[in-house]
Amino acid sequence: MKRDEIQTEIVKILEESFEFENPGLDDNLRDVHGFDSIDAIELLGEIEKMLGFAISREEKQQAMEIRTINDILDYIEALIVERNK
Repeated sequence: MKRDEIQTEIVKILEESFEFENPGLDDNLRDVHGFDSIDAIELLGEIEKMLGFAISREEKQQAMEIRTINDILDYIEALIVERNK
């Protein structure tokens, strides 16, 4: 999956499942959109569905540092690279 494809899917998920309106790639998800830890857990589930594989506990811990959509994209790209080693 290329970054632009991942971005399209993530923005779609955020708009449809979390009711974001026109999210910016560098918006702080917590401050701008009220994204909380429960939302993060739900988003990780959506990411697992999108990727077609389970994310390990350790990988989920790494996700707790995510603050922006660009962070999400970097995170997903790193997961894909790790799986393709």
